[in-house]
Amino acid sequence: MDDLTQKKCTPCEGSTPPLKKEKIEEFHRQVPGWSLIDNNKKISRDFKFKDFKEALAFVNKAGDIAETEGHHPDILMYSWNKVRIDLWTHAIGGLSDNDFIMAAKIDALLK
Repeated sequence: MDDLTQKKCTPCEGSTPPLKKEKIEEFHRQVPGWSLIDNNKKISRDFKFKDFKEALAFVNKAGDIAETEGHHPDILMYSWNKVRIDLWTHAIGGLSDNDFIMAAKIDALLK
């Protein structure tokens, strides 16, 4: 299995089909903690931190990765120490390799 954190997101055109179920399942095994939602069209994860400052720092780091990769998730900071991130490829209305690459790189922030 390839290390998703070593891959780069690539531009995805609207003509690119979303990943098939088998590929989604293969990639999903590489990002434990992320849930498949919306009929396998998105992946999502909730994160909990010790305080607001730590949660905000995480959001900023995830945002930096998104800018570098050119693939932008929905990020919701709620309560005072919780963050939810949803990933999907808007241009294709489903999941692409990029979503799982981003999930792996975001997870790496916790290590």
